[in-house]
Amino acid sequence: MKQWINLILLFPVIGIAACVSEDGNKPSTGGNLSITIPSTGFTSPKSYPGMTLVWEDEFEGTSLKSEFWSHETGTGQDGWGNNELQYYRPDNTSFKDGHLVITAKKESFGGREYTSSRIITKDKRQFRYGRVDIRAVLPKGQGIWPALWMLGSNFSTVGWPACGEIDIMEMVGGKGRENTVHGTVHWEHDGSRAEYGGNYKLSSGTFADEFHVFSIVWDAQSIRWLVDNKEYHVIDTRPAQLDEFRRTFFFIFNVAVGGNWPGSPDATSTYPQHMIVDYVRVFQTN
Repeated sequence: MKQWINLILLFPVIGIAACVSEDGNKPSTGGNLSITIPSTGFTSPKSYPGMTLVWEDEFEGTSLKSEFWSHETGTGQDGWGNNELQYYRPDNTSFKDGHLVITAKKESFGGREYTSSRIITKDKRQFRYGRVDIRAVLPKGQGIWPALWMLGSNFSTVGWPACGEIDIMEMVGGKGRENTVHGTVHWEHDGSRAEYGGNYKLSSGTFADEFHVFSIVWDAQSIRWLVDNKEYHVIDTRPAQLDEFRRTFFFIFNVAVGGNWPGSPDATSTYPQHMIVDYVRVFQTN
């Protein structure tokens, strides 16, 4: 056990960011629809041996499916727990050619100089175990912080980090970092926050160039992280204090601007920036 604890890595925190209530069902067709959707990149299969596709969103149509998603809005407590600079609003969610687009903009709104969107499946779609595949193109630039992640469904009652957090993908932009994504878990250990994470670096190019598929394979014993079906990180979740990861979780997709990890935008940052999501799929063992 002591040896395992020594593997804990300290990463900046995104988990506490869910501390502010949702705004309910407000699907939106707003945002910048003039962007170009990349035509290249990795595509994952629609089936896996021994598994069944139990939920997916292909983001067809012109608005969020209200039976799946809600928006979270505002500035959050202490910038969503991370000193982030954006105001989240539904207007920054849009759809184009079967893709969800979350757009970060430099514009004054609600006392902030940046806007973006954050969508969640809380109280609508929650899952325990399986394989998650999310095909996406990421934004870029100093201060940009896109994330595809999950929080424990009991967040509202036990808080963070006791609810557990699974970061399927995080990227911090600027300073040559757009070729690297991170996969991390956060949980409560002996009354304190614990974290364990790994990262994946492209051999060439950035995650803004074309589509990649960000995945986890999660069961009662472990969580494994993959990019384009290449495993790069794993955690053994069998220790008793990681019981959070044997419960249900909901999804969160967002693009933050600024914050403790990426730092603030600077003169090199350009806007608007877009995270483009082609699909999210959840498979579970037969």
